[in-house]
Amino acid sequence: MILVVFLACTPQPKTIIAPWVPYDESEELMANEDHEVSRMRYKLIQSKISDKNDIWATIQPQISDFGEEDYQRLHPLIFEQDISVIQNNIGEGKLTYALLTKWFLYRIAKYENDSNQTLHTIISINPNAVAEAKAKDQDKQGLHPLYGMPILLKDNIGTEGMPTTAGAAVLAENRTRDAFIVERVKAKGGIILGKVNLSEWAYYFCAGCPVGYSAIGGQTLNPYGRMQFETGGSSSGSGTRMAASYAVAAVGTETSGSILSPSSANSIVGLKPTIGLLSRGGIVPISSTLDTPGPMTRSVADNAILLSAMTGMDSADPMSVAGPAQEAYLQAIETADMKGMRFGVNAQFKEDSLYALAIERIEELGAEVITFEPESVNFSGFRTFLNADMKVDLPAYLETHASENIKVRSVADVVAYNLEDTLIRSPYGQGLFDGIVAEDITAEAFDSLKMRFKAEAVRFFEVPMTEHNLDGILSINNWNAGHAAMAQYPCLTVPMGYLETGQPRSLTFIARPFEEAKLLKMGYAFEQATRHRQFPVNYP
Repeated sequence: MILVVFLACTPQPKTIIAPWVPYDESEELMANEDHEVSRMRYKLIQSKISDKNDIWATIQPQISDFGEEDYQRLHPLIFEQDISVIQNNIGEGKLTYALLTKWFLYRIAKYENDSNQTLHTIISINPNAVAEAKAKDQDKQGLHPLYGMPILLKDNIGTEGMPTTAGAAVLAENRTRDAFIVERVKAKGGIILGKVNLSEWAYYFCAGCPVGYSAIGGQTLNPYGRMQFETGGSSSGSGTRMAASYAVAAVGTETSGSILSPSSANSIVGLKPTIGLLSRGGIVPISSTLDTPGPMTRSVADNAILLSAMTGMDSADPMSVAGPAQEAYLQAIETADMKGMRFGVNAQFKEDSLYALAIERIEELGAEVITFEPESVNFSGFRTFLNADMKVDLPAYLETHASENIKVRSVADVVAYNLEDTLIRSPYGQGLFDGIVAEDITAEAFDSLKMRFKAEAVRFFEVPMTEHNLDGILSINNWNAGHAAMAQYPCLTVPMGYLETGQPRSLTFIARPFEEAKLLKMGYAFEQATRHRQFPVNYP
């Protein structure tokens, strides 16, 4: 009788997440066997290493008192809303940080536990996310707009309490300290909600393989067309999960296009900062010369907020700079205007109809556009350059940041580990890693390459910018990502519409080093005047 009374008085969970059962993906794979994009002729979709039930086990206890009715009631207060709107809703008592966090966790389980809608975008969840949010509700002393906001991180960014895998089997249990930028986010009151999938080793691992695939996370899919459009890479999970509204904001990383590409592919706003503005400390590297983290958000205003939270001087990163005060990025949004600005338009891109329409709108906003013929540049040897950087930088990371249980200490060690079970660990091969192992360029030749690339890339931008007194260059998606990477110029990509197929397309603004505030000003003015972004219809 006592047991019956006890059970009757025990609150029953509002939500019980059903166990994930791997589904038969053979029909999906067969349907893509002749896809026009050869990289989308997938060999597999679901990870053979990870179990989604481990994610549900972390989410379940955090949302047991939160159900579908709660989710629907809060939906208009959160879904597709900017950080400022969410903070206002919390300030007015319509919402709490804990409810906000539960809403996103519930949404992740709602879609990612459905085999017809999962994007395979989540790798791990913070088991203390809701507890941290409740603490924010008790304090409510946050001065930064990011305070109490749930953030997702690309899984090559070091985070306490969750593995940092870079999508690789060999790092499945890599337990690290917080990366410098994560420390900064937490100091501003941001809540790390979890880690997201990526192209394994930031898409410098297998040759010609799918973007968005990793052994740990499986094949990330695009919410605008799950098996139709690429996700972009390598920050694939950061892009897809922002498009599907799984958190307030995300952090990606870029070497050459890895923020711009998935941001464009998923119709979100992505900023690739000047190298050194944001610390690379604690992030699994490709190239210490070119790597940078950056914010990926649904709006330019949110991008400015997340950028301002991550800046700061890191003495452990030799390229790190203090940068402007955080107010510079927030003020850029408040004073956004294109009147009197001068933009360079690449003559080779003008046949793109969406680009042409974007240019017309920019002129209507009071800016002047000047068409230029792009300079020819010599980037021969780029792969050799990346090979040489990663051959040094990855071992340095493994020695300094990897946890003690990670025994590999070189690229050759990783290759050997994967060869023990290629079907599970490297189903698309590891052609680029093989190239890194074989690389034997001298230090002098490497320095020569670096100097040539930097000079060629700077010339590509500075010839038209100087000749026409330009404030910025207008590009498409990640089409000039390589030039911007080698020149170390910042880029901001903003949605500019959709092709007839429904595939997203973005306008990319490029400016001189450390002109991020100017980029945000440009991007915000364009975004507010056009409002092109639409959420993916299957993820309402």
